[in-house]
Amino acid sequence: MDKRIGTVTIIITDRTRQAQKVNQILCDFGEMIIGRMGLPHAPGDLHIIALIVHASTDEIGALTGKVGALAGVSVKASLTKV
Repeated sequence: MDKRIGTVTIIITDRTRQAQKVNQILCDFGEMIIGRMGLPHAPGDLHIIALIVHASTDEIGALTGKVGALAGVSVKASLTKV
């Protein structure tokens, strides 16, 4: 299966309840994550995580699906073929 490289952006609006769950999912998919940057945004208590990933579309879809299923969490991916 062809691998893709791209970005995954995660926005957490309910950090108190969801941060630990998001981090566990990212740990579970750690082999596909090339880089990670997290930024808190004080107004509105938003937290943004930007990932650089390298994996198949199925693997990236599994990651974004699990993260996106959490309440108070939004996720978007942008991919290109390597």
